[in-house]
Amino acid sequence: MALIRAVLAAPDFGFDISDADGHVVRMDIPVSQGGGGTGLRPMQSLLAALCGCSGVDIVRILRKQRQQMTRLEMQVDGTRGSGGDLALWEHIALHVRIGGVVEPAKARRAVALSIDTYCSVAETLRRAGATITWRVEVNGVPVPDEA
Repeated sequence: MALIRAVLAAPDFGFDISDADGHVVRMDIPVSQGGGGTGLRPMQSLLAALCGCSGVDIVRILRKQRQQMTRLEMQVDGTRGSGGDLALWEHIALHVRIGGVVEPAKARRAVALSIDTYCSVAETLRRAGATITWRVEVNGVPVPDEA
C-alpha cells in the first residue's frame, strides 16, 4: 500500500504531499485559477509520474543491454479534453533524449517496452482514454520508427 499525506501548506490551494519515507512535493493550482502557483498542478503531476515511471524502465532496460547511457532527458506534453470540470488527458506526446554509447535500435526498443508493456502509469493513462505517442533521439539524432 502507498501511504500519502497531503497538508494544506500555502494559502488557498497549496498542498505539501508526502510519502511514508518523507519525500515531499508541492502541488498547487495557478494564480489564474485562484491558487498561489507554488507547485506542480495535480494533472501535471500525472505527466511527471509518466516520466519517472518510464525513465526507470528505460534505464533498467538499457543497463541490461549493456548500453553506456550517460544522459536521459524526457519532455512530455499533453492535450486535455474540454468537457467542463472533468478534463482528462486525451493525447500525450513524450520525447525521449538519450546520450552516450547507445545503439539507436536498443534505445527505441527500451522506450517501446516501457511505454507499451512495463510502465504502470502509461497503462493507467491509457485506460483513462489517453493516447500516448513517443519519439526517441540518441545523441541528438532522431531514431526512425524502423530502427
